[in-house]
Amino acid sequence: MKLATYKDGSRDGQLVVVSRDLSTAHYATGIAHKLQQALDDWNFISPQLHDLYLTLNQGKARHAFPFDPALCMAPLPRAYQWADGSAYINHVELVRAARNSEVPASFYADPLMYQGGSDDFIGPCDDVVVPSEDFGIDFEAEIAVVTGDVPMGATPAQALDGIRLLMLVNDVSLRNLIPAELAKGFGFFQSKPASAFSPVAVTPDELGDAWQGGRVHLTLQSTWNGRKVGMCEAGPEMTFHFGQLIAHITKTRNVRAGSIVGSGTVSNKAIEVDGRKEWPKGYSCIAEKRAIEAILDGQPSTAFMKFGDTIRIEMKGKDGQSIFGAIDQTIALLGA
Repeated sequence: MKLATYKDGSRDGQLVVVSRDLSTAHYATGIAHKLQQALDDWNFISPQLHDLYLTLNQGKARHAFPFDPALCMAPLPRAYQWADGSAYINHVELVRAARNSEVPASFYADPLMYQGGSDDFIGPCDDVVVPSEDFGIDFEAEIAVVTGDVPMGATPAQALDGIRLLMLVNDVSLRNLIPAELAKGFGFFQSKPASAFSPVAVTPDELGDAWQGGRVHLTLQSTWNGRKVGMCEAGPEMTFHFGQLIAHITKTRNVRAGSIVGSGTVSNKAIEVDGRKEWPKGYSCIAEKRAIEAILDGQPSTAFMKFGDTIRIEMKGKDGQSIFGAIDQTIALLGA
């Protein structure tokens, strides 16, 4: 099942059901007005949404209309929780290696995670609005899950059962603000503005056998200014799967329906070619590209994003069709 939220002038938008091929949609009016309603009463509402989904895919929905990602808000325009992990340890290793810093042993056993702002997400085609280029504007291509209720003390296996939907994320980072914030010892805040999510959120069954062990075994594509810079494999090198990330939260508290948990930047290891390291899969954020340059050349050479730059993030199935639709955004100056 594929779900989206259309803009209607309200904070939470209008829930729509989207066809598998992303060509048509149908308002879920009469079943649920917004996605959070469905998540709050998933066992009762989701079968009704699924029935509409089947009717839509069969071409029998009477009031179907062409699906337009530009009209989408984030599937959950605001959420009770946005907790972003760093499940790809290769990303951490690269960034630390670039500044000659070792990765603590605990990072391989216990996930890194921060609590992001969840009151104001942006849509997949909305501009990324930033006050200044001097902040070091970066995209981060990630995967996220939306949960139902998961109780405190849940095991990773139990946590996996709490996953309701999956989405793609552009977890925008302002890199030049990060060092000073981390130096305070309280973590990210101003350096993490509003994140953007894919046009549609999908139930795990839509991924077929690509959804295995709490990981998505497909390629995440990042295209910066029309140039494909990342074709990163999301499955094999995900150190902590989504069940482990959610269980990390439930160590001391409940996770409530409508919580979003991110994977962190999807990242793949280097390979050796004639004695030199290469990263043939590319990168899912500019900071990683700059880390690679620092390792190979002694200093980074790739600049962060400028106003007018574009970023497109997408994942296709084994049939070549887009699963979530694309995040397709432009960097814009505040007030312009």
